[in-house]
Formats: sequence, C-alpha cells, structure tokens
Amino acid sequence: MSDKKTILLIHPPLSKSCEPSPGIAKLSGALNAAGVDCRVYDANLEGFLDLVQQPVCANDTWSKRAFKHIEYNINSLRKKETYSSIDRYKRVVMDINRVVQVSGRTFDVDLSLSNYSSTQLSPVRSDDLLSAAEQFEKNPFYFSFCKRLNALFLEKEPEIVGFSINFMSQALCAFAMAGFIRKRFPAIRIVFGGGLITSWMNIPGFNNPFTGLADDLVCGPGEKRLLEICRAKNKAMSDVAGYDYSGFEMDRYLSPTPVVPYSTARGCYWQKCAFCPEKSEKGGFQPDEPGSVWQDLTRLIGQTGPCLIHFTDNALSPKFLKYLIKHPPIAPWYGFVRITDHLADPDFVKGLKASGCVMLKLGVESGDQTVLDSLNKGINVNTVSRALNTLNKSVIAAYV
Repeated sequence: MSDKKTILLIHPPLSKSCEPSPGIAKLSGALNAAGVDCRVYDANLEGFLDLVQQPVCANDTWSKRAFKHIEYNINSLRKKETYSSIDRYKRVVMDINRVVQVSGRTFDVDLSLSNYSSTQLSPVRSDDLLSAAEQFEKNPFYFSFCKRLNALFLEKEPEIVGFSINFMSQALCAFAMAGFIRKRFPAIRIVFGGGLITSWMNIPGFNNPFTGLADDLVCGPGEKRLLEICRAKNKAMSDVAGYDYSGFEMDRYLSPTPVVPYSTARGCYWQKCAFCPEKSEKGGFQPDEPGSVWQDLTRLIGQTGPCLIHFTDNALSPKFLKYLIKHPPIAPWYGFVRITDHLADPDFVKGLKASGCVMLKLGVESGDQTVLDSLNKGINVNTVSRALNTLNKSVIAAYV
C-alpha cells in the first residue's frame, strides 16, 4: 500500500473566469507525474456560475433585464460572434457585471467579473482575514463552496488541501473556504501558496499570523514542497511532463475557445523596475528550455484541441520570441513582452505575426521619459512609439 497522501488543489474566487489556473495546472502536473492522488477544484469559475443563478431582489429596470438574460449573456461570452462587435461585447459584460454587483450587495461586497472588495473586511489585515475564516457563512460564495466541498469530501476525503492565492481579490474567499474546511474537517492539512503568499512571506519581519488555520505557507514555486508533504520522491520533478489541465472543464470558461495559460520561465529577465515584487523578492530568472516548452505545448494542444495560448510570463524574452518565429506553435498566442528595439523591427514583428501572435501586452507605465527613467523601466518613449506603429501595421493587437 502506498504511503503517498491524497491532495485537493483549489483555485479560490475571485479572478477572471476566462481561463483555468496555470499555477494549479503546474502543481497538478508535478503531483500526477509523481503518482500522487491529486484532484483540482476551480472554485472561482464554479462559484461565479453558481452566484449569477441565485435569485436576488432587483427593483430597477436594468437589474431586472440583466437577471432575466443572465444565462444568454454568459453563453454569449463563449461564442466568437460576440467579439466581432465591441458594442455587443460591452453590453454583455456590463449586464453580467450588473448581476454580480447586485448579488454582492447582499453580503456587503463589491463584486465584478474581475474583482472582489468587501466593505467590512480588508485582505491586507490579518485580523480581517481570520475573521473571514471564522465567519465563512457570510461569504457570497459560501453556498457554492459548501455544496461542492461536501460532495468532494464525501466522494474521497483528501488528507491535504492546497490553496493557490495569487491576487488580493482571492484572499478573503480563500480564507473563508479554509475556515469552513478547518471547522468541518479539522484533521485536514491546509496549505497556502501562490504569488500573494510569496509576497507576504518576503515582507521583512513577516511572522505567520495564520497558525491554527494554515498548516503550511509556501514561498515561491510549490512543486517541491507539495511533493515533500505528499511523501513523493522529488526525483519525479525531472520527469514532469508539464502542465496538466485534464482536471478542468475547459468548455465552461467565459471564452469562445479554450485558453491554455502557460509560463516559459520563472521570474523576470529584467528585474529592475522599481515597483516590481520580482526585484524585492530576488527570485531570479529561470527560463525553461525552448524546445521542451514547444513539445509540452504541442502535447497540451493535442489534449484540448483548437485553443488560444496565453503566455503568462512576466515578460517573454527576445530569445524565446525568436524561437517562436522559427518554431511556431500550432495555435494562436498572446502574452506579456517588454518593449525593445525588436518590436520596432518590421521583419521581426512580421515573424511574430506569422508564428500566431494575435496580441502583445505591453507595460509602458508612462509617456514621460523622466518618469520611465525613475521607474527604471529601461525603455524609451521613441522606441515605444515606433513599436506600437510597427505592431499596428502587422495587425498585432496591443494591450498597453
């Protein structure tokens, strides 16, 4: 009989429900490769879809219309034709946000498709986070995660539950879910990880204020630590096939085609911007071998079928972009890049377009060179202008 532990990985509300969690997919891939019994639960997507179906008293005309057409509007975000008209898309999003906003008011929470803000509790105060855990019934997603967690635990009770917490908008909900688990299933080992937890643990003098709720806080990449907790052999790390999205219901996300998030590196190759946590956390830059990335993407696309690749790197390096030009993935893609002279080179940009690039996300921050220099962005406003014009001519969208 194996002594490996069983684990449930949770992506808590609230973040955009257009794609699955890459962090959990990465962890799942490592654990499954090591033979660990691992399941995933996207509480963000499921909670959102459950919330918008709940009856709420709406008196104004807009809210009544939005609630009446909520199912139609949700399905519209899964259809390509919705995105052919910016006005149609805006109307659908505004109506969905109206439903979410009205639903959140009952719980003194300001909700939208992409944000969670409580009028009573703050995600930057540890006492408030612990209050969210103690008063989990007051969370707007309680009815959803209570039902789902009970079903998952009845089917097979895990020995470990891991939460991937990357954004402030997830913190209060993650703590509410952890509080529910701690009260109902006190023997479960609860692990907190993700970008937000890493940032907290890098605060000078940080002393874990969540003892009694979270058994483990994981700083940085979580694969090695989870493998240790699950008593799996760490040598399996070298054999990991990559991301595993098999536990996610890809057709339920709010996008017209499955979106496959993927990171080609840990950290940022620049690491000099004054405002960036990558600089203060000193995590270094660890790129994966481009050939291995290409093979893993080919495997994933084979599993999901037609999809859109979302490169989630802090910034795709020029070296990797050159590799993509020579070895295009078999799916369209977009991601974050730094503005360099490469993007002002028409031939280079045409190569990106031919490789399947449909959009680049560009952190310009300011149109004032003095401000850019003070931020240590390492970019020039003239280069920005030339790059944007070059991208426009090659019909690559720019999210600036």
